[in-house]
Amino acid sequence: MSPTQDADVIVVGAGFAGLTAARELRRQGHRVLVLEARDRIGGRTWTDIRFGRDLEMGGTWVHWVQPHVWAEMTRYGFDTTPSPIPVHGYWISGGERRSGTAEDLLGLIDRGMTGSTAQALEHFPHPYQPLQGGDRLAEIDKLSIRTKLEQLDLTPEEFDAVEGMWATNFNGPTENGGYAQALRWVALTGGSWQLNFEACATYKIVGGTRGLAEAMAADSGAEIRTGARVTSIEQDDTEARLALDDGSHLTAGAVVVTLPLNVLDSVTFEPPLAEGKRRAAQQGQTSRGLKVWARLRGEYEPFVAISPSSGPLTLCQVEHVDNGETIVVAFGSDSRKLDGSDPTAVQDALRQWLPDVEVLDVASHDWVDDDLSGETWPMQRSGQLTESLAELQRPEGRIFLAGSDYANGWAGFIDGAIESGMRTSREVHGQLTAIEPVTSFEDRSPAQS
Repeated sequence: MSPTQDADVIVVGAGFAGLTAARELRRQGHRVLVLEARDRIGGRTWTDIRFGRDLEMGGTWVHWVQPHVWAEMTRYGFDTTPSPIPVHGYWISGGERRSGTAEDLLGLIDRGMTGSTAQALEHFPHPYQPLQGGDRLAEIDKLSIRTKLEQLDLTPEEFDAVEGMWATNFNGPTENGGYAQALRWVALTGGSWQLNFEACATYKIVGGTRGLAEAMAADSGAEIRTGARVTSIEQDDTEARLALDDGSHLTAGAVVVTLPLNVLDSVTFEPPLAEGKRRAAQQGQTSRGLKVWARLRGEYEPFVAISPSSGPLTLCQVEHVDNGETIVVAFGSDSRKLDGSDPTAVQDALRQWLPDVEVLDVASHDWVDDDLSGETWPMQRSGQLTESLAELQRPEGRIFLAGSDYANGWAGFIDGAIESGMRTSREVHGQLTAIEPVTSFEDRSPAQS
């Protein structure tokens, strides 16, 4: 690349996708600069000190069925620690509180979870090739997960419980959540919703997600500038030029943009991105919920609790019990229904399950209101798999998108971000080392990838 450019590749964002791409491109001999708008690395994963301990404010759980993150943990020597195994179960049905064992609750959602995911392997026999799901893929992609649940012969109690489960998984309203997205997830665990449930909320990284991100950043050797927010990216057939909010400008041969889909249009692209990308960004992902930690008075035996999406919280589970206190983590499908920083509001929400609970403190970050994320973990709406994924993965000239939002496999997880970063780094390297000139974005057909 031209020695007059500031870098061969500029990576916008230092989440797991950006860190992966930076490391791989550095290993291939490219000059890489990472620009991160926040004052820390990690993106939507953030291990922060709250309640006097490390708590994950964003992405948390990992599993050995997630090959990319497991390989990175093996590479850097990270182990896992499990969340407590629930003993009790609480659920809301018809506005009334029900209780039993955790096994009772799992049994209650079994028919709905089995019925809503029974066709996972039929439509996604090769989960890392999600667009090769057969002739009916576009048809099933039109359905929402709520529509699918309504097609099942469930009792009202079963429906309320399983709808709350899916509202938690999508961290958004089930009427928007794509049925195909649900099938993709369960196909990744061999068609087993039980294994998928374990993968989603059981094992955490010892040392936190922060430790893994820091290990990857150090290994990359790339320069990482925090507090560096990109406002615009202009490209032509010779280079890409980036403008930052401090008025500075940088140039590179290629740019990897790891912005979440919901804030992709916060950067001005010149020429504009293709219509398909702009349309997907304007539509946005379905996730618009919240995650909140609460410190409770008293030591509770581990429990799991579920509520339909009509409530302010849809799921709660115990994470730590000691010194006369219990720390729980809870999720809601609409961040507008609950202020996660308000202890009284969170206490009222938890009392749907635990009528006498006393909340001592809370910790939360509003990712939906955060102008650098605009969403929690990415979950596709109905239609977005077949209408948008291929287009979002398609490079435009010198610009490449990477992130969990654009993953083939574990979209919505750290694993998906790493997978996307790996794939994108390979594509960037191929472009930078090609003998022929870079194909102009004007010359690329919409189907070219």
